[in-house]
Amino acid sequence: TENPSFSVISPLLSRSIVVTLSSLEPHDIETVLARAIAHPQGLAGAFEVDPEAIELLVRLSGGDARKALGSLEAAAMVASGSENSRRISDEHVALAVDRAMVRYDRDGDAHYDVISAFIKSVRGSDADAALHYLARMIEAGEDPRFIARRLIILASEDIGLADPTALSIAVDVAQAVALIGMPEGRIPLAEATIYLALAPKSNRAYMAINDAQASIRAGLLGEVPAHLRDTHYAGADRLGHGRGYLYPHDADAGIVAQAYAPDAVRETSFYKAGSRGFEGELAK
Repeated sequence: TENPSFSVISPLLSRSIVVTLSSLEPHDIETVLARAIAHPQGLAGAFEVDPEAIELLVRLSGGDARKALGSLEAAAMVASGSENSRRISDEHVALAVDRAMVRYDRDGDAHYDVISAFIKSVRGSDADAALHYLARMIEAGEDPRFIARRLIILASEDIGLADPTALSIAVDVAQAVALIGMPEGRIPLAEATIYLALAPKSNRAYMAINDAQASIRAGLLGEVPAHLRDTHYAGADRLGHGRGYLYPHDADAGIVAQAYAPDAVRETSFYKAGSRGFEGELAK
């Protein structure tokens, strides 16, 4: 019932044969239901099942034959207490099964697949697809704080300075969810999902910190320029700390030309402003 990649230790998994089981297709579920309706170990032909009822059973099964059979049996019990006790309609199915099965495991592949699709839908600016996956997680009982945290990461990584308010909105939603809980927390989660999906996108800040960290790991450190060093301790002046530093606020434009980066990375540009949204203004 679980993906062995998440639930079986690696030494045992490496000695096992792993077979992937996928959700059944609708026509497969229909075959199973038709067999159960007629088979002596099933309903044994005691009921006529409307095509609309079959269609609803298939849709509510979520590709799981066990769910379809259980729902058929429950619908038969509902029908047996009605006036036309030998006929199962879609109304009987609706009474027996109030919602579709959502295949979801909080620690397995469905969990990771759905959150991955959710993030990629927001990144791809498809608000409707993002809402579908959000609703899927909510219906499955996913921790709303986990969803909110992922939205905060996305606001920084995929929207960034194209819309600096996106991060504030994501953080506000995380706080709102923590304060009000569920089910009302689904509303601010939906609000943030739509806003972030429709916001202009930029990963330039994300790429900038990646490149800056990569340069550090590559050994491009260098000494802090003397004019930028701390001057608030005895002996700093004797060492030349702060000497020649130009105070930007003394200039009319609030910016002065002076070296800030160590020599090792002085000619390196980590942040390359994009043109989308507010980042276009920053580029200017």
